[in-house]
Amino acid sequence: MITVSSKTETPEFSKRGAMAIEPFRLTLFKHGLQLVRDKTTTLQINAGYLCDRTCRHCHFSAGPGRKENMDMDTAEYVIEYARRAHFEIIDITGGAPGLDPNLVHLIEGLRPLASKIMIRSNLSVLNNGQNDQLISLFKKHQVIIVASFPSLNEAQTESQRGRGIFGKSISVLKKLNRLGYGHEGSGLELNLVSNPTGAFLPSSQIEAEKRFHQILDQKWGVTFNHLYNFGNVPLGRFRQWLVKSNNLERYIEKLISSFNPCAVEGLMCRTLVSVSWNGYLYDCDFNIARGLFMGGQKTHVSKMTGPPSRGSSIAVADHCYTCASGSGFT
Repeated sequence: MITVSSKTETPEFSKRGAMAIEPFRLTLFKHGLQLVRDKTTTLQINAGYLCDRTCRHCHFSAGPGRKENMDMDTAEYVIEYARRAHFEIIDITGGAPGLDPNLVHLIEGLRPLASKIMIRSNLSVLNNGQNDQLISLFKKHQVIIVASFPSLNEAQTESQRGRGIFGKSISVLKKLNRLGYGHEGSGLELNLVSNPTGAFLPSSQIEAEKRFHQILDQKWGVTFNHLYNFGNVPLGRFRQWLVKSNNLERYIEKLISSFNPCAVEGLMCRTLVSVSWNGYLYDCDFNIARGLFMGGQKTHVSKMTGPPSRGSSIAVADHCYTCASGSGFT
């Protein structure tokens, strides 16, 4: 049986208007579940909140004006931690990590320490010809690119991510394909992430992946390896949009009604530790946005001798319903 420690939960949705929300920890308890760590195999690094986009679904409210970015000292602490802890996978995210001036140093320092290294990209950062050297670095080190591509519909994508982003994304995907990314057997993995463009939950990932493969190939000659179809977490700018559009309560109700106890075992937080731009540790990227430290304790990466231990507690709050709804966020 999975076990869960939930004493660190902080209510964020309950007592809003007429909506009464059962705390996530109580829902777990009613299903006989507890959420604690398994073996931690992935180190996720949030390089900061600087981004060239102001996407509506962003749980950080990342954008061009954000100043929170990882400095060289913290990058060194992170590399040393990865050396001590022996992670299998390194996952670099943001904001737009392609804008971090220390990204090259991070990748070159981390690549020998893990079997896989991946980077989240909004694609528009890579559309700038000045960043061709960054793409070359990715290819050299066989960095897996996980690219945001919300919808096959241009209008829907641009309503979420900004005007002109659809064409830029297609252009970058074609460039990556020409370099070998997205082709089976090339060793250069290109994965897409699709997020709903409104206040609704994602469709079937299997069916969505088939559709994306077919249409991207037929219309633009674009190929990729896998599609991940994730729900949007009601934090940051997405939460602000939900409130402004009077969709918050309806969206939260959808998340709660779609709770899937079978999804809990595969949640990323069970095998992942996330380090923020300033070096503090969290159970996931969403908890960084929520301000919930790993296991409820404020710990700097420089103080960790190894990965979090199996059975240690995971900080939870009501936004966790997003990850445990439907097919889950794994």
